[in-house]
Amino acid sequence: MMNQNKEIYECVIVGGGSAGLSAALLLGRSRRRVLVCDKGNPRNAPAHESHSFFTRDGISPHELLSIGRDQLKPYKSVEFQAIGVKEINPSGNQFEVVFEDGTIKKTRKVLLAFGVMDEFPALENFGDFWGKSVFHCPYCHAWEVREEPLAIVGNGETGIEMAALLKNWSADLVLCTNGKADLTADQRTLLENHKILVREEKIIRLEGDNGQLENIVFETNEKISRRGILIRPKQTLRSNLAEKLGCELNEFNLIKTINVFNETSVKGVYAAGDITSPLQVIVAAVFQGSVAASGLNHSLIMEDFV
Repeated sequence: MMNQNKEIYECVIVGGGSAGLSAALLLGRSRRRVLVCDKGNPRNAPAHESHSFFTRDGISPHELLSIGRDQLKPYKSVEFQAIGVKEINPSGNQFEVVFEDGTIKKTRKVLLAFGVMDEFPALENFGDFWGKSVFHCPYCHAWEVREEPLAIVGNGETGIEMAALLKNWSADLVLCTNGKADLTADQRTLLENHKILVREEKIIRLEGDNGQLENIVFETNEKISRRGILIRPKQTLRSNLAEKLGCELNEFNLIKTINVFNETSVKGVYAAGDITSPLQVIVAAVFQGSVAASGLNHSLIMEDFV
């Protein structure tokens, strides 16, 4: 039965990306009173296209989210507000959500889906190419530069794994360690056997036009021609809400979930999307949002079925 208490939401979703909107859709269809809070500026905003999402391959990130919001409109129990959340405080078996404008709303459950932030390396012009020809996910971007000369910026075991992964799209690879290489003799031999050159010079800038990489420039001012770079920049959670709530983190410094329904270590708080897993693709975020919403809805049902 649809919630009749207009003073209390059944779920507040913090983040209106793929995970948050997917959760809102399922909860709307479950007749739950939901508030989605999002300030815009999604992580993939710099990208021209989104990929590897069934029926939506090649769609722009902006259009994808616009469609998602439009498809919520028939579900009148779902609200969307372009506002940030300042803090969330447990209050008995509910939560008080404090918004950036000072207003406070109560909710029975919380779904965190606010995403992560990438910390760019100190390379001149890096941001001009990020999400286009410089990328962290080959499944999202490598097809567009297949069989082109590419580079991996990484080191150690991670650099080796990234090189192996990218070789599926191009045989012309260079591993740039951006400083002294942390590679064993066996790892160097492995790279040599696959004809992957190692460059240990510091990178000072990237060159290209309109988001398309053309050159990597080293501190010696030597340039190498590359059409794409795979890199895994350091990530941080976009918000400290989980920390304030006391949610445990996992081995990736992302939010730990304790069951198949993506509930966190704090009862009544769920998490979905990039904030829970290093597998950060749209289809995974959609899945996690839907699963979390299903578990959250089931929890509400059982609490009321007494």
